[in-house]
Amino acid sequence: MAKVLYTAEATVTGGRAEGHGVTTDGALDVQLRTPAEMGGDGGGTNPEQLFAVGYAACFEGAIGVAGRREKVEVGDVSIVSQVTLSPTEERGFGLGVRLDVTLPQVTDPEQAVRVVEAAHQVCPYSNATRGNIDVHLTANGREV
Repeated sequence: MAKVLYTAEATVTGGRAEGHGVTTDGALDVQLRTPAEMGGDGGGTNPEQLFAVGYAACFEGAIGVAGRREKVEVGDVSIVSQVTLSPTEERGFGLGVRLDVTLPQVTDPEQAVRVVEAAHQVCPYSNATRGNIDVHLTANGREV
């Protein structure tokens, strides 16, 4: 069995429409609401927003690892993360992800793509979602 490095724990009550989520350490305490774009009242966060922030933050850490392995100074990384929710043909719902990565100190376009590709192999979110959802990546505006 793999060595566990960290376990996050949270409790959610009320679901996405009128819910509340809190981590056991109290560091994250959010009101969950259905977005207005989906017919809700808004006024809180939703699972897609939380996933977008979590994936981008995790991916940024993976870029640091990939940069060190490639011996590249990545600088102040910025990631614009989009998570889409769409109906499936099976009458369920599916997610899609787009991560637009900016590496301001990496001026070689091929090197930027290599770093983002390597990060995609390292990131736990990428590994968890690989083959399950569409993930679209760019590096300094270039398709990965």
